[in-house]
Amino acid sequence: MRGLCIGCAVIFPGVAVALETVLNVSGGSPNLRDRIEQSSSVLNAEERGLDAPLELLSAAQADYRTIVQILYDEGHFGPVVNIRLDGREAARVNPLSPPSAVQRVEVIVEAGPAFRFGQAVITPVAPGTELPEEFVTGGVANTGIIRDTVSEGLTSWRELGHPKAELGNQNIRARHAQALLDAEIRLAPGPQLAFGDLRISGPTAVSERAIRKIAGFPTGEIYSPDDLQKSGSRLRRTGAFQSVSFQEAEVPNPDGTLDYTLTLEDMPQRRITFGAEISSREGIDLTVAWMHRNLFGNAERFRFEASLRNIGGDEDLDGRIGLRLDEPARFGPDDSAFWIAQIERQNRLHYNLLQADVGYGTRRTFSDTFFAEAWAGFSYSDADDAYGTDRKFRYLLIAARTELDERDSSVSATSGYYLNAELTPFAGLGDADSGLRAFVDGRAYWTPGVEGRVTLAGRMQIGSVMGPSASGVTPGFLFFSGGAGTVRGQPYESLGIPVGANTAGGKSFLGVSAEVRGQVTERIQVVGFYDWGAVDDSAFISTGAESHAGAGLGVRYGLGGFGPLRLDLAYPVQGDTGDGLQFYIGIGQAF
Repeated sequence: MRGLCIGCAVIFPGVAVALETVLNVSGGSPNLRDRIEQSSSVLNAEERGLDAPLELLSAAQADYRTIVQILYDEGHFGPVVNIRLDGREAARVNPLSPPSAVQRVEVIVEAGPAFRFGQAVITPVAPGTELPEEFVTGGVANTGIIRDTVSEGLTSWRELGHPKAELGNQNIRARHAQALLDAEIRLAPGPQLAFGDLRISGPTAVSERAIRKIAGFPTGEIYSPDDLQKSGSRLRRTGAFQSVSFQEAEVPNPDGTLDYTLTLEDMPQRRITFGAEISSREGIDLTVAWMHRNLFGNAERFRFEASLRNIGGDEDLDGRIGLRLDEPARFGPDDSAFWIAQIERQNRLHYNLLQADVGYGTRRTFSDTFFAEAWAGFSYSDADDAYGTDRKFRYLLIAARTELDERDSSVSATSGYYLNAELTPFAGLGDADSGLRAFVDGRAYWTPGVEGRVTLAGRMQIGSVMGPSASGVTPGFLFFSGGAGTVRGQPYESLGIPVGANTAGGKSFLGVSAEVRGQVTERIQVVGFYDWGAVDDSAFISTGAESHAGAGLGVRYGLGGFGPLRLDLAYPVQGDTGDGLQFYIGIGQAF
């Protein structure tokens, strides 16, 4: 027998008396006690704003059902629950004649023995069904296991093409003397059906033809919940729809097909976004983007981006303008097409570059977390760098990229991993050399322990240019290290390869970052980090590569779905490319 007193008060004449609440639980696990304490309305009356006698009575009477359900979930099917208001059993108090005041609430729970299954039967079971291991004679019994068993049974039938599978009936009987629970469950799988017609409803500006092409609804194929989910995911992926829902017909058609109604609600067609990042050396970076989600009425997404960098920084002002038009389902439900065009001016510490790209590509989406895309086009650049001035490079190239994102959050991950790989073969025109550029960015996140207060995050970046010499390729393909995206604490792109009195980019790059993120409050997080980067003049990093490192502390303030507001303070700890404190401010984690 254990007790808990919350909000106890000494009673003085003429002074308001705080509500006294007491919880006594006998039997069961500590987890059972915690669940009752957290779920009870009357025990948490003050936190819930309940203070009137009628409110307390209603909360107490509702708690009988809540507490009994918790006990059943924990496998206790013969409990005794008493809830008393100033000594009176709440179940016996007439709500039409509530007490004039309530000073003490007492909840007394006798859990009783934990039950086991006497009989555990479910029929019919679809081939290949994996029922919970506990659902056997002699297994620990609770309502959660029964629910899981029914759910697995119905899911298996639906995966075999029976969309109307449902629970037929169930006979649950408790034998209290033996502490046994008999469970007999009968499923009604219904007939195997095929997908029928798709009807489209809802006020949408996207053409019906485009909707059907994007959804790829599998009319005529045997029903599969995965295929239905894929159709919904394809529509949501366009970004054109705020709501996508499929409703199956109540009655199948005589020919063994089942019709569906698709209801759509459009997102606002236009969207504009802004971004800003501040660092001590690079100054302010500003970005703006304008997007149209349904440009020509077929869910085409058009995006215009513009950025200005180094405002007030150590380097000259530069920027970028980019355009991209995505055409969903251009070559199939999972195969879209896109056009890109961009022009960029980079005024960096070690080079100046004017670059323009134009191309056409395709994108294959394998799942909600995995896609690959490639575009072919023309690239032009005019560069001043360590190897000379007014150097011109013209390429025909194919830029391929694949991304696998298994993080639990794209803006502030606590578990999972992320992998981005890029491969760009390029054919030089005129005096430009041909070759291959590769880049891989991998990240992993782990939050040990039950409370999840500390997250360990790691990142590795690997880059290589194979084929031409460093002097024979545009500096836009080469690698530098330093700054917020590689090594904090070191000036932006400060590490390269010495060329006489100047510095050029390297043909290879290796960067490693590690963070320890500690959650202080619900919104505030403290971060310790260490970054290291190396650049080499060969296609692969060698032991003699130039390297540097930085370390520091940061603070994050959560902004909900936007990610945290980030402040990082960093010092150089290795190398001679920088000195002194540097700071970085932005939105979202560093990686």
